[in-house]
Amino acid sequence: MESPELSIILLNLIIVLIAYLSIYPKLAGNDFNKISFYDLFASGFALLVVGLNYWGSGHEFSLLITTTNWFWFTLATYGAIEIPIMVWYFKKQKVKV
Repeated sequence: MESPELSIILLNLIIVLIAYLSIYPKLAGNDFNKISFYDLFASGFALLVVGLNYWGSGHEFSLLITTTNWFWFTLATYGAIEIPIMVWYFKKQKVKV
């Protein structure tokens, strides 16, 4: 059985890859405002899925040197996964910030 941390990281990875490899190129292209708008939905979806499983559970997640709740763990790992892929996408699509 896999750990809750691993399942959240895999969920975040799948959401980010689908967003940047499929959805954003079709719907947002190189428009920073559209990418930001759609990313709110992508990250919100990750938080919704994890929240449905862990809201009120009191489960603590290990985040390198500290423990945290499901919300901050999901947000931190989502950001850590998204940033390198976002930088790659912005360079590839020549997105102007």
